[in-house]
Amino acid sequence: MDPMTPIAALLADLADGRTTSRALTEACLARAKAPDGEGARVFTLIDDRAALAAADAADALRAAGIDGGPLLGLPVSVKDLFDVKGQVTAAGSVVRADDPPATADAPAVRRLRAAGAVVVGRTNMTEFAFSGVGLNPHHGTPRNPWDRATGRIPGGSSAGAAVSVTDGMAAAALGTDTGGSVRIPAGLCGLAGFKPTQARVPRDGAFPLSYAMDSVGPLAPTVACCALLDAVLAGAEPVVPEPMPIKDLRVAVPQGLVLDDMDESVAERFETALHTLSAAGVHVDGLGVADLLDTTYVARQALEVTVEAWSIHRHRAATDAARFDQRVLARMKAADGLSAADVIDLQLWRKDFQRRWNVLAADYDALLWPTLPTLAPTIAQVDADEESYNHWNRLMLRNTRLVNVLDGCAATIPIHRPREAAVGLQVVGPTGADTRTLRVALALEAALSEMRDVP
Repeated sequence: MDPMTPIAALLADLADGRTTSRALTEACLARAKAPDGEGARVFTLIDDRAALAAADAADALRAAGIDGGPLLGLPVSVKDLFDVKGQVTAAGSVVRADDPPATADAPAVRRLRAAGAVVVGRTNMTEFAFSGVGLNPHHGTPRNPWDRATGRIPGGSSAGAAVSVTDGMAAAALGTDTGGSVRIPAGLCGLAGFKPTQARVPRDGAFPLSYAMDSVGPLAPTVACCALLDAVLAGAEPVVPEPMPIKDLRVAVPQGLVLDDMDESVAERFETALHTLSAAGVHVDGLGVADLLDTTYVARQALEVTVEAWSIHRHRAATDAARFDQRVLARMKAADGLSAADVIDLQLWRKDFQRRWNVLAADYDALLWPTLPTLAPTIAQVDADEESYNHWNRLMLRNTRLVNVLDGCAATIPIHRPREAAVGLQVVGPTGADTRTLRVALALEAALSEMRDVP
């Protein structure tokens, strides 16, 4: 299995007998265990015995002509915060290392298995999913595939999930997204990723960060890969929807905050993408949202997540604080002084924000903006001191967290040239418009594919 091979191609090879699930899984495991690779930082657990047994079972079903599901034999990775029967759900931390193992698979994991997928292991993540940079002091930080020598961040919190796919340790990955934790690492590592409407995929058995904003989504080489995985995870018909007709699509670009402080290369790729889409017949407008994305928004956007995270962890932090990632713990503690009235104010503000935003966006098939405003910084830059960490964490989360505040859905599409630093385009839809948003993203991905090959 070549790294970054689209799922459809792998499934076709399996169906036509050009490869086997055993061969694919062995290739993934070999990369994960290679001493000169990233596997030790990508995985918190490699379940090779169970993975090979599942692969052999998939091959036996296929040989017998039995329909084993739409993902039969496909190796996938699972983020460390999902329950897998018999394994401890550590959520990237050592605080939970002595907790009892899960007694059942999380529904999302169960649906992947029922579709025939082979789980190769648990992927490393930011402790308790509470950061967008992807650093983990307990298990190490996987290095971004774009620049291994310098050592750049993979993005978080689904850090290992992204690198497991780019490095061919899995064909696709299961992640979660509370403020961008699927889209940030996908965007920084050159993958597609999809954050669904929160209610679309069950969150049971996924250790929570925020009850209000957690969602479950895939990371994979293409939007079509993500669409198939999303359908399986949502319990829908396991097919990739038809792309929307590209001509006469109406999209809008919010003006202001999401376009601020862009790296020159991000701005160039984003502008080129907009010109390419316009030439293909897409109607691209600007959308004035300055009265929404103001300083009040910036101050409030993270607070609800912080309040809920502190609610989840405060009792354990009182007795076991030294074992936490201290930066994660410090950010959680920021909610300690908020009152119940403050929390209610946040909830009411969010409902009003959603209502006003949806009125502005109602006339468009999707909204577009850069997934991230910058390229991946180095691990050393982020880890230099508390001020640097907080600066980069805020910047990584800024353009993605907005979708979680809205309870919208969003795909990220790579728009960088080959061998250049990854840049992502975010395709955003409203609550419940998941299939339509994926159809738009499929159309835009196809229209932009040639742009990525231009020198």
